[in-house]
Amino acid sequence: MLRNASELSGLTIAATDGDIGRVRDCYFDDESWVVRYLVVETGSWLASRKVLLSPLVLGEPDWREQGIPARLTREQVRGSPGIDTDMPVSRQHEMDLSSYYGYPQYWGSIGLWGTGYYPGALLTGTGYSGSGADYLAAQVEQERQERQEGIADHHDRHLRSCKAVTGYAIDALDGDIGHVQGMLVDEESWALRYLVVNTSNWWLGHKVLVAPRWITNISWPERSVMIDLTREDIKSAPAYEDGQALDRPLEALMHHHYGRTGYWHDETPLQDVSRLRSSEERAPRQ
Repeated sequence: MLRNASELSGLTIAATDGDIGRVRDCYFDDESWVVRYLVVETGSWLASRKVLLSPLVLGEPDWREQGIPARLTREQVRGSPGIDTDMPVSRQHEMDLSSYYGYPQYWGSIGLWGTGYYPGALLTGTGYSGSGADYLAAQVEQERQERQEGIADHHDRHLRSCKAVTGYAIDALDGDIGHVQGMLVDEESWALRYLVVNTSNWWLGHKVLVAPRWITNISWPERSVMIDLTREDIKSAPAYEDGQALDRPLEALMHHHYGRTGYWHDETPLQDVSRLRSSEERAPRQ
């Protein structure tokens, strides 16, 4: 199911021994457009510190109870690497997080998560058992070697704030069409499937959905997004209403209008054995 990323804000993250804090933002990878971390503000038990938690340690959101279970303890969160959310998150910091919590890296893979399209795919076959001490020694050594050899730019910024991107201008091939009002995230894969575009400054308050794969360029300094569509494409596109439930037929109708292939054609179950909905796969035990 698709949810507006803003709905994650305020959800309580519950560790196995008590609440950790509330979600304040999401950081997504601007190369594959997948939410990689939730920014969680801890309660007074940890001086309202902010920490990053990966979907790899999270369970399925409980929207009725407004919470998300996490397979870790408060003590683990207490000892996690610190983060300054006002500064860019470097790849080095991500490596420190991965090493601390004991899960493998997501970058440099062909799927959204490792070789598959769901978080469990990154853990399948890695020998992951939920402890930092069990993190694959060979992988850690490889990452260290790459850092020393300068193969990877560990200060290259690829994580973006969902809140910060809200308000970005959207430009079609023949002119501006509006601004980003929100993002729809897939609950299973954590992929950002669509930008919610508000065209009120151009076309009668019409809201439409635009997929990240239709983006041709983003100017982060100028806070603008260029898409491979025309104003007419947007003007005649199916309208989107806030809170509207999107099923596959509606998504297919929208893609047909734009003459584009749906993302689901690339993400079949045969490509991802991790889609099995067991709690162990969706929320690895720490």
